[in-house]
Amino acid sequence: MRSQGAPPPETPLASPPETPRTRELTTDQVAEYLEATCALVEAELRALGDDASWHFDPREWCANQVVGHVVEAEKRGFAGRIREILEGKRRTAAWDQAAVAKERDDCARIAQSLWMEFMGVRNGSLQLVRSLGPGDLGKGIEHPKAGRLTVRDLLHEWVHHDRNHTKQLLALAQERVWPHMGNAQSFKGE
Repeated sequence: MRSQGAPPPETPLASPPETPRTRELTTDQVAEYLEATCALVEAELRALGDDASWHFDPREWCANQVVGHVVEAEKRGFAGRIREILEGKRRTAAWDQAAVAKERDDCARIAQSLWMEFMGVRNGSLQLVRSLGPGDLGKGIEHPKAGRLTVRDLLHEWVHHDRNHTKQLLALAQERVWPHMGNAQSFKGE
């Protein structure tokens, strides 16, 4: 028993728990994630309707721009680079996302046409992902900024990228309804 004035015994500081490691995704799992994105994009564009080109802040993308970016990233950055790798290319190029977005002018487009473009690109990508064999995953290409990228790297980043931009779509809907919530705004975060 300790006396009342004695300091507590020293205990070593516990290290933070180690983040459990996960296994890499299989190509079937990647395809499932990519298909899940389709359902979310379709639902959000349908729900936003005519507001798909609405900007809650002029510095932020509208839903149409988000979908247009996902299309271009898929063609140029994910499926496009995987195809380059499978063709045996050794180097890939970076692309100017701002210039491409400006040229696409997705704000002026009808959301349904963007949805159709996205699904056309995504369906081809799903076929590509499902066609990959275990021997393809370690093949790679040199990127001018990122260095060596393998098919495995690109598949995992693709899922991450999709999730990043689906969060943007969800945030647009939140911003859309926020001014109309009245006193219910006090529940933010609950």
